Amino acid sequence: MKEFLKVVFSRMFIIGSLIMLQVAALIFVFLRLSYYFLYIYIGFLALSIVALLWIISREEEISYKLAWAIPVLGLPVGGVIIFLIFGTSKISEKFAKATKQIYEDTFPLLKQDTDILKELEKQDKHVFNQANYIQKQSLFPIYKNTYSEYLSPGEVKFKRMVEELNKAERYIFLEYFIIEEGLMWDSILDILVKKVKQGLDVRVIYDDFGCLSKLPRKYNEKLEKLGIKCVVFNPVNPVVSVRHNNRDHRKILVIDGHTGFTGGINLADEYINRIERFGYWKDASIMIKGEAVWNLTIMFLQVWDYYTKVEDDYEKYRYIPNLDEEIQADGYVQPYGDSPMDRERVGEVVYLNMINKAKDYVYINTPYFIVDNEVTNALVIAAKNGVDVRIVTPYVPDKWAVHILTRSYYDQLIEAGVKIYEYTPGFIHSKTFVCDDELGIVGTINLDYRSLYFHFECGVWLYKTKSVMDIKRDFLETLKSCKEVTLEECKNVSWGIRVIRSILRVFAPLM
Repeated sequence: MKEFLKVVFSRMFIIGSLIMLQVAALIFVFLRLSYYFLYIYIGFLALSIVALLWIISREEEISYKLAWAIPVLGLPVGGVIIFLIFGTSKISEKFAKATKQIYEDTFPLLKQDTDILKELEKQDKHVFNQANYIQKQSLFPIYKNTYSEYLSPGEVKFKRMVEELNKAERYIFLEYFIIEEGLMWDSILDILVKKVKQGLDVRVIYDDFGCLSKLPRKYNEKLEKLGIKCVVFNPVNPVVSVRHNNRDHRKILVIDGHTGFTGGINLADEYINRIERFGYWKDASIMIKGEAVWNLTIMFLQVWDYYTKVEDDYEKYRYIPNLDEEIQADGYVQPYGDSPMDRERVGEVVYLNMINKAKDYVYINTPYFIVDNEVTNALVIAAKNGVDVRIVTPYVPDKWAVHILTRSYYDQLIEAGVKIYEYTPGFIHSKTFVCDDELGIVGTINLDYRSLYFHFECGVWLYKTKSVMDIKRDFLETLKSCKEVTLEECKNVSWGIRVIRSILRVFAPLM
C-alpha cells in the first residue's frame, strides 16, 4: 500500500493523469460534434495535405519526413494534431531570441588561438578540418595546455568527483540530466553544503523531465534553502507542448574554472552500480584540467543566464593559472556543445567526420543505435574500405522497443564487415568513439534522433592525448565481456519480430 500511494502521488503519475484527462476531454468534444463529423473530417483532411506539403519542404532528413508523413496521411484527424504537438523541433520565439542574444554576447569570450590551428594543419589536414568545423559551427575553440583523464566505469568517476569537489575554493557548477537521491547524490550534496558554508558560489541545473520520477516536487526550493543556487531546465507541466521535446541531456561539472567533467554518467546510484536495474552498468566520463575547461564553463553559464535573467561577469569564472600547479598537458582538447537552437547537427557531423576519415579503425560504444542513412552508410563504406569498425551495444536493454530497433540495423552492417558486439554483463551507457590511436570522443551524445536533433548535448573531442589510448584500452577490455553478433543470428529471427522491427524502423526518427 505504501508503494502504491507513493506511485499515485508521484509527479509523473499526476502529470500523466492530467494529460490523459485532456485527451479524454478532446474525445468528448469530438463525440459531441459527431453530427458535424463529415465536415470536420474534410477540414482535417485538407489540413493534413497542407501539413504533408510542409513536412516535405522542410530541411529534415528523409527518414524523419517519412516517419511523420504516414500518421499525417493515415490519420488525418489524430495524425495532424499529434504532428502539431510533437512533430516540430521549433523552439519558442522568446527562447530562441533570448538564447541567441546570450550566444552573441559570449562569442567574443571564445577566441581561438590561431597558432593551434596552424599546428594542426601542418600535422594532419583532415584533423585540422575536423577541429575547425567544431570551432566554426559550435563556436567552441580547441586548446592545448589541458590535461585529460578518461574515467570508466561510474565508480571511478564518482571517486574522482568527490576528490576534486573537496578541493574547490571559488565555485562549483553542476548541470545534469538526472539527479536522484541516494548514496551518490547525497554524498555530493554534503560536500556542496559544506562548500556553501565556506562561502563558495555553488549552482545546480537539472532537467525537469530527466528528474521527473527521481526528485520530489519543488526540489529546487530545498536546494535554495541550503544555500545552493538552482535552476530547473524546461519545467514539465501537464499541458501537452512541443517544447517538452527539448531536454538538457548534458552532464557537466566545473570546479573553479580549472577542472571539468562530462560524459554519460548522471548523478544516480545505478550509474555507480550501487543499485542494479539492468545488470552491471558500464559507463564512461572524462575529466579535463586546464584552459579547455573554459568551454564547459561558458556552456553552463549560457543556460544559467537564460533562466535567471542575470548577466554574469563571465571573466570572474575563467581559469586562473596557479604558478605552483603543474598541469600535465598533452595533445589537443576541444569540449563542444550541440543544441537544437540552430539547424546544424554538430554532434552527428563530428561523429561522421571521425568515421569518414578513419584509416585503420574506429571503435564505438553506444547504448542506443537508431540512426539515419548518413551514419549507416558512413559505417558501411568505412568497413568496405577495410577500416576495422567495431560497435558495442547493450545485451540487457533499458527500453525494449529501442533495443529491438537497435538490433534491426545489425544485419546490414555485419554484411558490410562491421563487427557488432553486445555487452553481456548488463547495460552499456558509454558514448565513446576512438580512432587510429589519435582521435577520441567522450560525451553525452547518443546515436539516436533525440540526441542528434532535439537535445542540448556536449562532448570532448581529443587528439593525440594519453586519454585517447585509455579509451581504446577500455574498449578492448570491454570486448572480453561481450558476445559478437553473427549474421546467422540476425537472419534467424521470427517473423513476428521482423514485423515489429519493420514498423519501428519507419517510426525510428520519432523515438
